[in-house]
Amino acid sequence: MKLVSRSLLKLKHSSKIILAVLLICLIIRLLPYFAPVRAADIAQTQLAMQFSDRNGLPLGTLLTRDQEHTSVVPLNQVSPQFIHAILAAEDASFYHHGALDMKAIIRASKEAIHAKRIVSGASTITMQLARMLDPVPRSFSGKMQEIWLSWRLAAGMNKDEILAAYINRLPMGGNIYGVEAAARIYFSIPASELNLAQASLLAAIPNNPTYFNPYEHWERLKQRQKYVLNRMVQEKYINGAMPTAASYANRTSAEKVVFQSRQQGIIAAPHFLFWLASQFDKTQTEQNSPIRTTINRPLQQFVEAQLQQVISSLAANNVHDAAALVIDNHTGEVLAYVGSPDYFNEAKLGRNDGVQALRQPGSTLKPFVYELALEKGLIRPNTILADVPAHYAIPGAKLYSPTDYTEKFLGPVRVRIALANSLNVPAVRVLEKVGVETFLERLHQLGFENLNQTPEHYGLGLTLGSGEVSLWELAHAYLTIARFGEATSLVSTFSNSAIPTDAMNRVSTSYTLPNHRIWQLITNILSDNHARATAFGVNSVLNLPFPSAVKTGTSSNFRDTWTVGFTTDYTVATWVGNFNGEPMRQVSGVTGAAPLWNRIMLHLHEHQEPTGFPPPEGLVQLPVCAVSGLRPTPDCTSVVQEYFYPEDKNNYERENQFNLPPEYDEWLAKQQQSNFTANNLRILSPHHGDLFLVYPGEAAKQKLEFKLVGNKSAPVEWWLNGEKLDTKSANSLFWYLRPGKWTLEARSGEMSDKVSFRVELASLKPTRRGFSIKNN
Repeated sequence: MKLVSRSLLKLKHSSKIILAVLLICLIIRLLPYFAPVRAADIAQTQLAMQFSDRNGLPLGTLLTRDQEHTSVVPLNQVSPQFIHAILAAEDASFYHHGALDMKAIIRASKEAIHAKRIVSGASTITMQLARMLDPVPRSFSGKMQEIWLSWRLAAGMNKDEILAAYINRLPMGGNIYGVEAAARIYFSIPASELNLAQASLLAAIPNNPTYFNPYEHWERLKQRQKYVLNRMVQEKYINGAMPTAASYANRTSAEKVVFQSRQQGIIAAPHFLFWLASQFDKTQTEQNSPIRTTINRPLQQFVEAQLQQVISSLAANNVHDAAALVIDNHTGEVLAYVGSPDYFNEAKLGRNDGVQALRQPGSTLKPFVYELALEKGLIRPNTILADVPAHYAIPGAKLYSPTDYTEKFLGPVRVRIALANSLNVPAVRVLEKVGVETFLERLHQLGFENLNQTPEHYGLGLTLGSGEVSLWELAHAYLTIARFGEATSLVSTFSNSAIPTDAMNRVSTSYTLPNHRIWQLITNILSDNHARATAFGVNSVLNLPFPSAVKTGTSSNFRDTWTVGFTTDYTVATWVGNFNGEPMRQVSGVTGAAPLWNRIMLHLHEHQEPTGFPPPEGLVQLPVCAVSGLRPTPDCTSVVQEYFYPEDKNNYERENQFNLPPEYDEWLAKQQQSNFTANNLRILSPHHGDLFLVYPGEAAKQKLEFKLVGNKSAPVEWWLNGEKLDTKSANSLFWYLRPGKWTLEARSGEMSDKVSFRVELASLKPTRRGFSIKNN
């Protein structure tokens, strides 16, 4: 019995615990339905965003995810006329009753009983807000839910908070919600500036937004306005004694009010607006007015039109897409931003944003590798670079042999010529000196945040566009060149907008890169129209009637073309290509993106030409032979001025000849008579350091050709180990091989060239005629 009693007691005790737990869970589950509702609990986070250009011209409105045009404004920024009008029309005793207006309920009940139908409602503003927050069926249970939520609202919020939440949710026709959105769309003014006539019209709409639509049912709306004004007179919201107040209300009703023609959606810069909207957290933003952007709407619309025209002219070349960006150099402000020819053409991928899309930049990164090499002293302004065939071994891949699209080589070229003509081989050679990792670090410093792979991934092709960057990043980097190494952020809105500073600017930078004069030198090279004449000609679209610096780029297989350049006032970046990756036909940087760049630049400087670029500080100019870059000689056909460091001047003035290193041999062997080779000697065969094997009994049969390039019209003397050879051929001579160490010299006037080689006896007789050669 004791055991049974104990078991029953334990069971009884356990049951109490279980019931207590269930009760607690039920209370926790129901607690939210009893808790007061605070203003923060119902804060509106999905708001429409309105944008204007720098001068206040509207750019467009981005709706909420539910395609609603909703704006939020504090109660103290709403016209008192509207507050009085909406109170008079919807709940005149709002500030004098609780969640429910019992007098109104009793009155409405009596009227319904007497008329056997509902004559007037008894919903308070608090009840209407509850219905907006939680729409419920129009049934008894639904009404109870509405009343219960109203009590919770009244328990957690004061009257002003409830009224503010209400007027910011009012249905104002179509997809317009809130008094602020309505005031701006219908009258192009903020809610704070509504006069009595405008306020009474807006207060008339929420009663039945479709029935009182101002664009479709104007007379109905005017009748409802009269009702609102009469209620304002009755509630003494219109000052003056009854006859005077009524007369004033009548005059207000007769006042002509013009509703603006509603502009649908976006007027200009759609890609920019959507990109900008993505830059900050909407849930933390209260939009009190349109966001004032840095865009210049007339310029934006001009660029949009020009972009469409250029694409239309290139349609036969399988070109369908383009993008452009215009920046003020002095402030970093974005003045125009066009992401595609037509944002609203979904069939042609119009919503793709060419400003932010990642594409291969072609040669547009070359100025930065030259600047870095100059900065580190790896090359100098007067350095001669080799534009000759070059081969690089890449582990696990084919031999890398960079070439230009012409597949021609210029031989020895100045830094200026190499960069201005966008020569590939010299750029790769310079990157090899700098190092891919070091160059990648500099590109990160310049804002190329999307180049996030390892140096090994990009390799030496990085300077030719093996990575992927955006037009935004390119424009920002070229802005740094335009400011001579002083980096600054790209600015898209003004500080009084709702967008936080750190979200406003994708690239947030404020620093100065070293060596101001080197950036000036890079600008000088990019603005030298004659220096780039070899590749582009003197009268290309890159040549503007005022000082400008510019660089083009074309990606592999002609999928992307770029032109980025600047004056002292503006930086303009353009891209032309295909979003779907299809290659263009017979289109390069100078024929694709450059015409668009040209049109924008001419328009920007239509009324005022920019000032010229300052010369590089602390550098001196000396005359050089245009072709070779050497000190001019009497037979130099073209003399130009080149910049030198002062410390290089003495070496230059002492220079009297220039011997090309072995890396030029392959190129020289393919050259015909030219301005360069006609005045220089170069032994092509044998090479310096060659070893030849001669086999026993074959010495009288094995010949070696002594061959040179250059000076073909002048007599040449051949000397072997100090002895002059008797020859009738100036530029070629065959010599029978003899074992020994040999020094071969070719002389012509003051010019000469010398190589050393060896000939040794071989131990085995060859299986076929000839001789073997080995390079040390």
